[in-house]
Amino acid sequence: MAAQPSSSSAPRKQLELTPEDFERYMFFESARKQAEKDYAKNNQDTQALTRWGGSLLELAHFRQGTEAIELIEAAILKFEEALQINPKKHDALWCLGNALTSQGFLYADAEKAGEFFTKAADNFRKALAEEPNNEVYKKALEMTAKAPALHLELQKQLAQQQQQQQQQAVAAGATGAAGGAQSEAERRKELDEAFTYDVLGWLTLAAIAVGWIAMARRAGAAAA
Repeated sequence: MAAQPSSSSAPRKQLELTPEDFERYMFFESARKQAEKDYAKNNQDTQALTRWGGSLLELAHFRQGTEAIELIEAAILKFEEALQINPKKHDALWCLGNALTSQGFLYADAEKAGEFFTKAADNFRKALAEEPNNEVYKKALEMTAKAPALHLELQKQLAQQQQQQQQQAVAAGATGAAGGAQSEAERRKELDEAFTYDVLGWLTLAAIAVGWIAMARRAGAAAA
């Protein structure tokens, strides 16, 4: 079995969780551990796999950057394994759709993101085919139809931020040229700032992906 990303260390201090959120974190961490134990007893247990993947998705909400991404990817593997055993397991199809939508937001390229959104919609349709009257699945399909527009808006905002930073860098460079040669320390500072923007832009995509999980959960609760 492939190594799993660690989610056991409580992130309360790292993310400054409220007592309520910390309680939720511990609940899903406990659920993950129990699902893992159930799977160890029976590796054909699709419910254990689905609970395991669902717990990983929820735990991703409490993480940042690469840790969140790794948890989303690990969750997808659990859902896919469950569906290999039972292709008609509708709750696993729904969960996989949510995870794929989240993953789509991690890519800046619209075409690449769209591939994930399309796969997500296919899984929601399959889930709905198994339970045609399930309002949660209907709502998920509606939400995914809006994902490309949300992705486009996000990319526009990131591009605007980058343009503003470039303009500021040019203005700072012009000022430096007027006052004499730019020092090595100043050049390094500009490079560091550019790098920081790239990282923050990427982390914003990760935050949007994790946010989608929370949005899907709220929509499901409202429709239930």
